[in-house]
Amino acid sequence: MRWLLRIAIAAVLVLIGWEVKAQPVLPRAAVHYRAELTRIAHAEWGLDAPLAAFAAQIHQESGWRPDAVSRVGALGMSQFMPATARWWCELQRQRVLDCQPTNPAWAMRAMIGYDRWLLQRVKGASEFDRLWAALRSYNGGLGHWLNEARNAGSYQRAEVDRACGSARRSVVHCRENLDYPRRILLTLQPLYAGWGGEVTP
Repeated sequence: MRWLLRIAIAAVLVLIGWEVKAQPVLPRAAVHYRAELTRIAHAEWGLDAPLAAFAAQIHQESGWRPDAVSRVGALGMSQFMPATARWWCELQRQRVLDCQPTNPAWAMRAMIGYDRWLLQRVKGASEFDRLWAALRSYNGGLGHWLNEARNAGSYQRAEVDRACGSARRSVVHCRENLDYPRRILLTLQPLYAGWGGEVTP
Protein backbone atom coordinates (compact mmCIF):
# COMPACT_ATOMS: atom_id res chain seq x y z
CA MET A 1 0.00 0.00 0.00
CA ARG A 2 2.83 2.40 0.82
CA TRP A 3 4.40 1.89 -2.59
CA LEU A 4 1.13 2.89 -4.23
CA LEU A 5 1.04 6.05 -2.15
CA ARG A 6 4.65 6.85 -3.12
CA ILE A 7 3.87 6.35 -6.81
CA ALA A 8 0.80 8.57 -6.51
CA ILE A 9 2.81 11.33 -4.77
CA ALA A 10 5.59 11.07 -7.37
CA ALA A 11 3.01 11.30 -10.18
CA VAL A 12 1.45 14.40 -8.62
CA LEU A 13 4.89 16.04 -8.24
CA VAL A 14 5.70 15.33 -11.89
CA LEU A 15 2.37 16.81 -12.95
CA ILE A 16 2.93 19.87 -10.79
CA GLY A 17 6.41 20.22 -12.30
CA TRP A 18 4.89 20.31 -15.75
CA GLU A 19 2.48 23.05 -14.68
CA VAL A 20 5.13 25.30 -13.14
CA LYS A 21 6.54 27.86 -15.59
CA ALA A 22 10.28 28.45 -15.60
CA GLN A 23 11.18 31.47 -13.51
CA PRO A 24 13.22 34.19 -15.24
CA VAL A 25 16.92 34.24 -14.44
CA LEU A 26 19.28 37.21 -14.31
CA PRO A 27 21.42 37.08 -17.49
CA ARG A 28 25.19 37.29 -16.96
CA ALA A 29 25.37 40.26 -19.30
CA ALA A 30 23.16 42.24 -16.90
CA VAL A 31 25.91 42.24 -14.28
CA HIS A 32 28.40 43.40 -16.93
CA TYR A 33 26.25 46.46 -17.78
CA ARG A 34 24.99 47.26 -14.27
CA ALA A 35 27.49 50.05 -13.47
CA GLU A 36 27.01 51.72 -16.86
CA LEU A 37 23.21 51.56 -16.62
CA THR A 38 23.36 53.03 -13.12
CA ARG A 39 25.60 55.89 -14.25
CA ILE A 40 23.43 56.66 -17.29
CA ALA A 41 20.16 56.42 -15.35
CA HIS A 42 21.39 58.81 -12.65
CA ALA A 43 22.71 61.25 -15.26
CA GLU A 44 19.56 61.16 -17.43
CA TRP A 45 16.86 60.77 -14.77
CA GLY A 46 18.35 61.68 -11.40
CA LEU A 47 19.25 59.77 -8.26
CA ASP A 48 15.64 58.60 -7.91
CA ALA A 49 15.79 56.76 -11.27
CA PRO A 50 13.71 53.55 -11.35
CA LEU A 51 16.83 51.51 -12.04
CA ALA A 52 15.24 48.11 -11.40
CA ALA A 53 12.50 48.90 -13.92
CA PHE A 54 15.03 50.03 -16.56
CA ALA A 55 17.05 46.85 -16.08
CA ALA A 56 13.87 44.77 -16.37
CA GLN A 57 12.93 46.63 -19.56
CA ILE A 58 16.29 45.85 -21.18
CA HIS A 59 15.91 42.24 -20.01
CA GLN A 60 12.51 42.10 -21.71
CA GLU A 61 13.60 43.89 -24.88
CA SER A 62 16.80 42.03 -25.70
CA GLY A 63 18.03 39.88 -22.82
CA TRP A 64 20.91 42.42 -22.61
CA ARG A 65 22.17 41.54 -26.11
CA PRO A 66 23.57 44.60 -27.98
CA ASP A 67 23.34 42.70 -31.29
CA ALA A 68 19.67 41.74 -30.90
CA VAL A 69 17.51 42.18 -34.00
CA SER A 70 13.76 41.53 -33.85
CA ARG A 71 11.74 39.93 -36.63
CA VAL A 72 10.42 43.41 -37.54
CA GLY A 73 13.86 45.04 -37.58
CA ALA A 74 14.14 46.59 -34.08
CA LEU A 75 17.80 46.88 -33.09
CA GLY A 76 20.03 46.61 -30.06
CA MET A 77 19.54 46.26 -26.33
CA SER A 78 16.60 48.68 -26.27
CA GLN A 79 15.07 47.46 -29.55
CA PHE A 80 14.64 50.80 -31.29
CA MET A 81 13.18 50.67 -34.77
CA PRO A 82 15.51 52.53 -37.17
CA ALA A 83 12.89 55.23 -37.86
CA THR A 84 12.26 55.74 -34.12
CA ALA A 85 16.00 55.94 -33.49
CA ARG A 86 16.37 58.61 -36.21
CA TRP A 87 13.40 60.56 -34.80
CA TRP A 88 14.85 60.38 -31.29
CA CYS A 89 18.25 61.55 -32.50
CA GLU A 90 16.68 64.50 -34.32
CA LEU A 91 14.65 65.38 -31.22
CA GLN A 92 17.84 65.27 -29.13
CA ARG A 93 19.76 67.18 -31.83
CA GLN A 94 22.28 64.38 -32.16
CA ARG A 95 24.22 63.84 -35.34
CA VAL A 96 22.98 60.93 -37.46
CA LEU A 97 26.39 59.27 -37.04
CA ASP A 98 25.90 59.31 -33.26
CA CYS A 99 22.57 57.50 -33.57
CA GLN A 100 23.64 53.90 -32.90
CA PRO A 101 20.95 51.53 -31.58
CA THR A 102 23.46 48.66 -31.42
CA ASN A 103 25.81 50.66 -29.18
CA PRO A 104 24.94 49.65 -25.58
CA ALA A 105 25.60 53.10 -24.09
CA TRP A 106 23.48 54.84 -26.76
CA ALA A 107 20.71 52.23 -26.39
CA MET A 108 20.52 52.62 -22.60
CA ARG A 109 20.65 56.42 -22.74
CA ALA A 110 18.01 56.57 -25.50
CA MET A 111 15.68 54.13 -23.73
CA ILE A 112 15.86 56.02 -20.44
CA GLY A 113 15.42 59.38 -22.18
CA TYR A 114 12.50 58.11 -24.23
CA ASP A 115 10.88 56.57 -21.12
CA ARG A 116 11.15 59.94 -19.39
CA TRP A 117 9.73 61.74 -22.44
CA LEU A 118 6.78 59.32 -22.47
CA LEU A 119 6.27 59.58 -18.70
CA GLN A 120 5.84 63.35 -19.08
CA ARG A 121 3.00 62.77 -21.56
CA VAL A 122 0.91 60.14 -19.77
CA LYS A 123 -1.18 60.35 -16.62
CA GLY A 124 -1.94 57.98 -13.80
CA ALA A 125 -2.93 57.82 -10.16
CA SER A 126 0.52 56.73 -9.00
CA GLU A 127 4.14 56.49 -10.13
CA PHE A 128 3.53 52.80 -10.89
CA ASP A 129 0.48 53.57 -13.06
CA ARG A 130 2.33 56.31 -14.96
CA LEU A 131 5.31 54.04 -15.59
CA TRP A 132 2.89 51.30 -16.70
CA ALA A 133 1.35 53.74 -19.21
CA ALA A 134 4.79 54.90 -20.40
CA LEU A 135 5.85 51.28 -20.96
CA ARG A 136 2.66 50.54 -22.89
CA SER A 137 3.47 53.62 -24.99
CA TYR A 138 7.09 52.52 -25.51
CA ASN A 139 5.84 49.17 -26.77
CA GLY A 140 2.83 50.22 -28.81
CA GLY A 141 2.96 53.96 -29.40
CA LEU A 142 1.98 56.97 -27.32
CA GLY A 143 -0.81 57.95 -29.71
CA HIS A 144 -2.59 54.64 -29.19
CA TRP A 145 -2.44 54.97 -25.40
CA LEU A 146 -3.69 58.59 -25.48
CA ASN A 147 -6.60 57.69 -27.77
CA GLU A 148 -7.56 54.73 -25.58
CA ALA A 149 -7.42 56.91 -22.46
CA ARG A 150 -9.70 59.41 -24.20
CA ASN A 151 -12.13 56.61 -25.15
CA ALA A 152 -12.02 55.29 -21.58
CA GLY A 153 -12.85 58.79 -20.30
CA SER A 154 -10.30 58.19 -17.58
CA TYR A 155 -6.60 57.91 -16.81
CA GLN A 156 -7.16 55.05 -14.36
CA ARG A 157 -4.82 52.23 -15.39
CA ALA A 158 -7.45 49.46 -15.34
CA GLU A 159 -9.92 51.51 -17.39
CA VAL A 160 -7.37 52.52 -20.04
CA ASP A 161 -6.17 48.90 -20.24
CA ARG A 162 -9.76 47.74 -20.78
CA ALA A 163 -10.07 50.28 -23.61
CA CYS A 164 -7.12 48.72 -25.47
CA GLY A 165 -8.12 48.28 -29.11
CA SER A 166 -10.94 50.83 -28.90
CA ALA A 167 -9.11 53.41 -31.03
CA ARG A 168 -6.73 52.89 -33.95
CA ARG A 169 -4.84 49.97 -32.39
CA SER A 170 -6.09 46.57 -33.54
CA VAL A 171 -7.37 44.37 -30.72
CA VAL A 172 -5.01 41.59 -31.87
CA HIS A 173 -2.07 43.68 -30.56
CA CYS A 174 -3.58 44.26 -27.11
CA ARG A 175 -2.36 41.06 -25.48
CA GLU A 176 1.27 41.84 -26.29
CA ASN A 177 0.89 45.50 -25.35
CA LEU A 178 -0.74 44.74 -22.00
CA ASP A 179 1.71 41.93 -21.21
CA TYR A 180 4.71 44.22 -21.82
CA PRO A 181 4.45 46.40 -18.66
CA ARG A 182 3.10 43.45 -16.66
CA ARG A 183 6.16 41.33 -17.43
CA ILE A 184 8.60 44.20 -16.84
CA LEU A 185 7.14 45.58 -13.62
CA LEU A 186 5.69 42.47 -11.99
CA THR A 187 7.79 39.54 -13.25
CA LEU A 188 11.24 40.87 -14.17
CA GLN A 189 11.67 43.95 -11.96
CA PRO A 190 11.92 41.86 -8.75
CA LEU A 191 15.05 40.20 -10.22
CA TYR A 192 16.71 43.63 -10.17
CA ALA A 193 15.27 44.91 -6.89
CA GLY A 194 18.75 44.95 -5.34
CA TRP A 195 19.85 47.48 -7.96
CA GLY A 196 17.56 50.13 -6.42
CA GLY A 197 14.68 52.25 -7.58
CA GLU A 198 12.05 49.52 -7.75
CA VAL A 199 8.58 50.88 -8.58
CA THR A 200 5.77 48.93 -6.94
CA PRO A 201 1.96 49.16 -7.10
